[in-house]
Order: sequence, then structure tokens, then C-alpha cells
Amino acid sequence: MKVAVDRAACQGTGLCVAVAADVFEIEDDGAAVAHFEDVPSEQEQAVREAVSVCPVGALSIIEG
Repeated sequence: MKVAVDRAACQGTGLCVAVAADVFEIEDDGAAVAHFEDVPSEQEQAVREAVSVCPVGALSIIEG
């Protein structure tokens, strides 16, 4: 599983960080970034939850 962040859409609410702090962080410009493109299996559920709580849909999962 891979995760992508649409940094142009991101509003930096930090919900992704609250749910999956080992995967996401908010950079100095206020947008989220993922520490991994390929999500470690132990973080997959947290990433799925982060994608679901993003209020602007800036996160997406790429299966395969």
C-alpha cells in the first residue's frame, strides 16, 4: 500500500498527524508530508483512518 499527499489541497489541519504520527508530519510550509511512500504494514490501519478523517481529501491510498 502506498499513500500520497496532495500538498496543494492540504490545509494543514494536522488530523493525519494526530491519527498516524509515525507516517505524517506538517512541514514548515503548513502542508502534510508522508515519511514513507510505501506504508509499513503495521501502519496501514492508521493511514486508512488518516485518509478517512482528512477534511479536504488531500490524502489518498494507492493499492498494489
